[in-house]
Amino acid sequence: MNPELLLPLVIYLAAMLGLGVWLGRRPARGGFVQDYFLGNRSMGGFVLAMTMVATYASASSFIGGPGAAYRLGLGWVLLAMIQVPTVWLTLGVLGKQFAHIARRVEALTINDMLRARYQSPLVVVLAALGLLAAFVATMVVQFIGGARLLETVTGLPYEGGLVLFAVTVLLYTLIGGFRAVVITDAVQGVLMLLGTLVLLAGVLHAGGGAAALFAGLAEIDPGLVRPQGPDEMLGISFMLSFWVLVCFGVIGLPHSAVRCLAYKDSAAMHRGIVIGTLVGALLMFGMHFAGALGRVLVPDLTVPDKVMPTLMLAVLPPLVAGLFLAGPMAAIMSTIDSQLIQASATLVKDLYLNYLSRTPPSPAAIKGASRLVTLVLGLVVLWAALSPPDMIIWLNLMAFGALQAIFFWPLVLGLYWWRGNSAGALASMVTGALGYGLLLHFGIKPLGLHAIVPSLALSGLAYVLGSLLTAPPPDEVRRLFGRH
Repeated sequence: MNPELLLPLVIYLAAMLGLGVWLGRRPARGGFVQDYFLGNRSMGGFVLAMTMVATYASASSFIGGPGAAYRLGLGWVLLAMIQVPTVWLTLGVLGKQFAHIARRVEALTINDMLRARYQSPLVVVLAALGLLAAFVATMVVQFIGGARLLETVTGLPYEGGLVLFAVTVLLYTLIGGFRAVVITDAVQGVLMLLGTLVLLAGVLHAGGGAAALFAGLAEIDPGLVRPQGPDEMLGISFMLSFWVLVCFGVIGLPHSAVRCLAYKDSAAMHRGIVIGTLVGALLMFGMHFAGALGRVLVPDLTVPDKVMPTLMLAVLPPLVAGLFLAGPMAAIMSTIDSQLIQASATLVKDLYLNYLSRTPPSPAAIKGASRLVTLVLGLVVLWAALSPPDMIIWLNLMAFGALQAIFFWPLVLGLYWWRGNSAGALASMVTGALGYGLLLHFGIKPLGLHAIVPSLALSGLAYVLGSLLTAPPPDEVRRLFGRH
């Protein structure tokens, strides 16, 4: 175990924990629920941009994505750039409408928005259950990524790294709530960007430049330098599926969409779009390009998900590697804290306070319940992460698709099509979830497409037909959402 590697990571974890404690001790200006779950809607443009990027760039992007590039070559780098417009799409499609309506209905969660739009407890309950199931899967991915990183860098056993990582994230999320999540996301976003650029520069220097590394890839397998990848794995159907799954469909991810409720004003949103898109482009290119080129420098990895930390150890001085290994650690932590706080909000705010509590609980009871739920969820995910797969990207993409199949059309058409109603939303959610689950389970790929493409098509059709075949939404809903 190298102290020069371990010390910067320990300092980083302690700093994130200290920041969470400090933010948690600040007085809540809008009441505990609003402050804990939404940070009192106070995000500026830079923080908004960095929390959007950091939330999206998860263990799958920083650990699993480069692992896939290591295995499939430069074609995967090209494919990964499909993700560049995600911040622009999410804030552009949902941002302004979401923010205005959320303030009118005092919405603190995505399910609050669905409740106001569709006025159906069944829509909220189904959405909550779908969100919780998918978030557990994606949080397992983040825990595995954090443990893999610590295992590779420090020599700790996988289980020891898992516990250390989980304890840190759980503590600062428990204490600081949403405000700690977004502020630490901003810090982590900067570290992610710096770590990516430093690693890419180190890889290019160690390999003698891009031309030499390209030649090395072609020598290993000519498919590694072709857009279609080895054995033509990255064909048209795969690319179209990926475009839907990690670009267009990202609009339907609740943990990204909730950021649209929390920014300060329109100027902050516009700055967030510009900064977030630029930072996202640099991150996506840098991390995947480094992963692909790393095949030449460390050709014998049996677990592709270890390529990023292995490369940092191979091409950077120990102290610098230890400092910038905080980059992938930041990517992982910034996603799991967002999902933890949203899952906690789903159980406490959306289900317990709205439907299960017969009498309004005291602020102290809400505070205790929120933190208890966050802790229990974290421990459940910790237990599930004890048996990791070799490549986490596929588990993460599966959960991404499930969230999109459930939420995409109720969110987007709920904002922009006045005729949509609760019957349409229910039909869309059930059709999307069942269709996606069945297609994945039986391995059915119409025209070679990933299950998300036909699932979104069918769920969109179900939304339209379900809405048109039933009564239109009440007048108060049409007035509330700006349709007369």
